[in-house]
Amino acid sequence: MSGSARFDIRIAIGALFFALGAVLAFYGFFTRSNAQLYARSENIPINLWWGLIMVVFGIVMIFFGTRAKDRPLHTDGAP
Repeated sequence: MSGSARFDIRIAIGALFFALGAVLAFYGFFTRSNAQLYARSENIPINLWWGLIMVVFGIVMIFFGTRAKDRPLHTDGAP
């Protein structure tokens, strides 16, 4: 089976979550002291925390997507 046929969607999804989470965490890190921005969340820098959660989720998705590529293919004709 060719390399493109073994493409795992978890890698693309993980990269997307990682990139968006990094941007959100970056923004949350530099705005964490803005009390007016985080007044509705009881002064919790919610952008920072959700950005970090998204980064971790992206790393986990990339890890499992690349790990699945190491599994051998079925050669007995079973799907």
